[in-house]
Amino acid sequence: MPLTALKVKIAKPGRHVDGRGLCLYVKESGARTWVLRMQHNGRRRDYGLGSALDVSLAEAREAATALRRQVRLGVDPVAERRRSRRVVPSFERATRECYEALKEGWKNRRYANWISSFENHVFPMIGSKPVDQVDSALVVEVLTPIWLEIPETARRILQRIGSVLDFAHIKGWCEEEASLRSVRKGLPRQTAKTEHLKAMPYAEVPALMARLVAASPTTGRDALRFTIYNAVRSNETRLAVWTEFDLDQGIWTIPGERMKARETHVVPLSAPTIALLRRRWQERVSDDGLVFSNDGERPISDMTMTKLLRDAGIKGATVHGFRSAFTDWAAEKTDFPKEVADKALAHKLGNQVEAAYRRTDFFDKRRELMAVWAKHVDSPPATNDTKTAAKGAAD
Repeated sequence: MPLTALKVKIAKPGRHVDGRGLCLYVKESGARTWVLRMQHNGRRRDYGLGSALDVSLAEAREAATALRRQVRLGVDPVAERRRSRRVVPSFERATRECYEALKEGWKNRRYANWISSFENHVFPMIGSKPVDQVDSALVVEVLTPIWLEIPETARRILQRIGSVLDFAHIKGWCEEEASLRSVRKGLPRQTAKTEHLKAMPYAEVPALMARLVAASPTTGRDALRFTIYNAVRSNETRLAVWTEFDLDQGIWTIPGERMKARETHVVPLSAPTIALLRRRWQERVSDDGLVFSNDGERPISDMTMTKLLRDAGIKGATVHGFRSAFTDWAAEKTDFPKEVADKALAHKLGNQVEAAYRRTDFFDKRRELMAVWAKHVDSPPATNDTKTAAKGAAD
């Protein structure tokens, strides 16, 4: 028999059926609760409709009818209710929480640029969107501008976005696990062929250095000067920390975990480099933080130094290309053996037998070489008159 308002009021402990799955549960304490029992996707589910003290019999029947309608339409009422109560953070907030949760497990500072890659390339486009609305189409939109321009960085960002969305799923912000496998199908193919990075001719480097020195010092300008002086890779500069330097001895020790060859590299510092570092030391915010950073924690972007070149009207040349300029200069303008220049660049010997017998790192010769390179870099730029005279002499 269906329930009546009186039966609801006087019902004793137990389950009292109204019909079509709507029941009144009465506990020993006297508490009365409405529950609708239904089948959903082959499973029996109980849906709570509230206390009988707050929900009348008529209201319980109306709520039950509404729930049955949702189920017929393929909607999961429990999931809908959970979704309505869930507070979904923005993609930027979810990313920063993911970063804070994961960073303690990272072994070195090479991952310090993890969050900066989002700040530079992702947050401006989708940072404010709820994390559960970030799908493959949005990720393609984010990666399109950089997919061919900086392919390695773009691939890393794709992997990192996947990590953030997995984290969001675990936290309950995204109901389903995100699959980004289709993202690459919406992007052009990245060619595997190796292209030599364009380099500035070594004769033009002094003019650039003079412009950098004359301009107001910034973290980016200091980083570019430092990179040129030492002929190192940009990442080796960007992630350098103060604990790697002995300025009294003029030595920079880069741990193997930060080197491409995975071997510790000891760099002899020239006088101009030491002077630059001593000035930055006076302005540091941390004794063990990043050298080229505004807060000691976040490294400058990998595009910061490149932008300085573009702003100076230098097209094509890359930061990495200064290593090539150094190599050409050493070969054409000095008598230092090629092995010394190669060691200065931290290149590994291709011949394994030769590598097994040659244990020296040519440190003293490299100190001389880097001092001469710094002298060339800081030499007065060639004027148009001297260029014309040199061309005439060559003719």
